[in-house]
Amino acid sequence: MERVEPEWLDPSSPVTLWVDLENPTADETLVLSEQFKLHPISVEDARSALQFPKIETYPGYLYLVLHGIALRKGQTSFATKDIDFFLGRNYLITVHDGTSRSIARVKEVCDQHERILSEGAVGLMHRIVDSMVDHYRPAIEELEDRIAKLEEIAFSGKENMVRQVLKLKRDLATLRRVLIPQRDAIGRLARREFGAITDEMAYRFRDVYDHVARYSEEAILFQDRVTGILEVNLSTVSNRLNMVMKVLTVMSTIFLPLTVLTGMWGMNITLPLFPGGAAVQFWWIAGIMLAITITMLILFRRKGWI
Repeated sequence: MERVEPEWLDPSSPVTLWVDLENPTADETLVLSEQFKLHPISVEDARSALQFPKIETYPGYLYLVLHGIALRKGQTSFATKDIDFFLGRNYLITVHDGTSRSIARVKEVCDQHERILSEGAVGLMHRIVDSMVDHYRPAIEELEDRIAKLEEIAFSGKENMVRQVLKLKRDLATLRRVLIPQRDAIGRLARREFGAITDEMAYRFRDVYDHVARYSEEAILFQDRVTGILEVNLSTVSNRLNMVMKVLTVMSTIFLPLTVLTGMWGMNITLPLFPGGAAVQFWWIAGIMLAITITMLILFRRKGWI
């Protein structure tokens, strides 16, 4: 669309207007302030690279910021991109970086079914927001799969898990930082705090809110599970180290009397000889050492040390 006709913005106009700005330049955003007369603060927020989810009221319209989510291609981590909504009585303005799958999908639906625009600007915004929230499900499932795999690896005691766990915690922190304020913003739409939201649309936003609330709770549970994974891994590594130390301690304890015994018979002084003469003294000492070893192993076994 090259221009916006002034009569389209008249409150009595039957036209539902959707203006979608993909990665707009400074000149392109002038339509917000010059044509739609939007407040400079909200326009400035829409121009900024990143805004956390929020909803604000301005004279004649609502300003809403929500985040979409997408898995990075070839990677397990995800990225979030914000979409700015300006909701008026008969118009909807969306500002984004041009990578929104939800907006692209709703555009296709609008091209195929003209009745979509007859639902009004609020109905159009609901379809976009609902699609955005639906796209969270694959990312949540991917995170759950990563957590399940790490839980299996944690019991093996691999010492290189710390980097993986910290990376996962960072992704979860990003998800929570987006989901929780987004849940609150959509909750305000579901509670019908604003006159532009009818009862019917409030019911629809309530359904979207239920999904976001569930995802928020799952993100909190995931955070606890990841913390547990790190604790289990550190505990397993510690137990493995303790087992190694126990084996080394048992070996040292067994060899201690043997070292004393061989040291005594290696001294350059005359010691009492066992029966059989000098030819069998080695075998006497070897037998005594073997008997000491077996006795100590039996004793350690009975005490549960090995």
